[in-house]
Amino acid sequence: MSGFKSDFLRTLSERGFIHQVSDESGLDDLLAKETVTAYIGYDPTAPSLHAGSLIQIMMLHWFQKTGHRPISLMGGGTGMVGDPSFKEEARQLMTIDTIESNIASIKQVFSNYLTYGDGPKDALMINNAEWLRSLNYLEFLRDVGKHFSVNRMLSFDSVKTRLDREQSLSFLEFNYMILQAYDFVELSQRYGCRLQMGGSDQWGNIVNGIDLGHRMGTPQLYALTSPLLTTASGAKMGKSATGAVWLNPAMLSAYDFWQYWRNTEDADVPRFLKLYTTLPMEEIARLSALSGSEINEVKKILATEVTAMLHGRAAAEEAAETARKTFEEGSLSENLPSVEIAKAELDAGIGLLALLVKAGFAASNGEARRHVQGGAIRINDKAVSDERMSIGSGEITADGVIKVSMGKKKHVLVRPA
Repeated sequence: MSGFKSDFLRTLSERGFIHQVSDESGLDDLLAKETVTAYIGYDPTAPSLHAGSLIQIMMLHWFQKTGHRPISLMGGGTGMVGDPSFKEEARQLMTIDTIESNIASIKQVFSNYLTYGDGPKDALMINNAEWLRSLNYLEFLRDVGKHFSVNRMLSFDSVKTRLDREQSLSFLEFNYMILQAYDFVELSQRYGCRLQMGGSDQWGNIVNGIDLGHRMGTPQLYALTSPLLTTASGAKMGKSATGAVWLNPAMLSAYDFWQYWRNTEDADVPRFLKLYTTLPMEEIARLSALSGSEINEVKKILATEVTAMLHGRAAAEEAAETARKTFEEGSLSENLPSVEIAKAELDAGIGLLALLVKAGFAASNGEARRHVQGGAIRINDKAVSDERMSIGSGEITADGVIKVSMGKKKHVLVRPA
């Protein structure tokens, strides 16, 4: 057990969330004696966050659960610049319409993890466009820019890696860390925010905000970062063989989300139970001690618990039941993901490779060809090996669908539209 006094740091420590803290004892004292406000920023680079963001969302969840007030900050302003941290090249600039539409879409997920409202411990959803988009440039340079040393900014790892590789870093991107630092000061002045959390790649940006706050007269501010997670085999969290593991249901079904966690590597199960579920630590210790074939049952528990938080308990149990029917009984389940293909196209016949791309099993015909050559593809549970074959209406089963499978765990129902 850790020696923390505050429930929040104790919980985060025993569950493996802490990478660095700027002033451990100062923050612990503050959290132990009063209700603290903390924030994490999310830039709207896509219409949905993915599973890589879950560790930060869970930090906000535990922050509220242990009696404090979390802020989910939407980057409506910073999103116009794009965070260059550890990126090899500049992000594509987005229009304001795209940014607003992404924010509206991203917001849907948070209420599954946080309780929003007007109470002292209720979460706040805030957009930094409120203060960033209306900034007067000259005033900003005089009031805020004067506190930044370019020498120091050039020493940050996130900037240094780009410069060392002689990759261009635009003046626009160079401003990002100033804007993020300014966000922290604004949130401190407007909402009494004292703590900023994020992934370990954000450490430099957060510490910048603490320094700026110190120079601009805020109370002492604090930083807390989580480790950047990879799976046991080194894969980045939130990425699967078929692409990003999106959190928005419109971009990834509850069943596919459940499957991602069910396919967790054995070595990652104990860590993921601590980070991504709210199961008590004693229960996690009991489950983590299981081995052999029982580890598969633990993976199902992990998948169901993580999916229940995001999609609701009913959808999670339905996904688990769909998987059980599909894999254990071999039956066709209506709840499998499906893709619609025009009836005329099926009547004419569609190439196997094109079908695999449409089903989401491959990003290109070349990748689809490799799956077929590797013996991974089945149509209506029959293995196929001819990459030139055509699939058509003749393959539609009595259930009115064509079942396309890759390996044992990926299935899509093709429905004529």
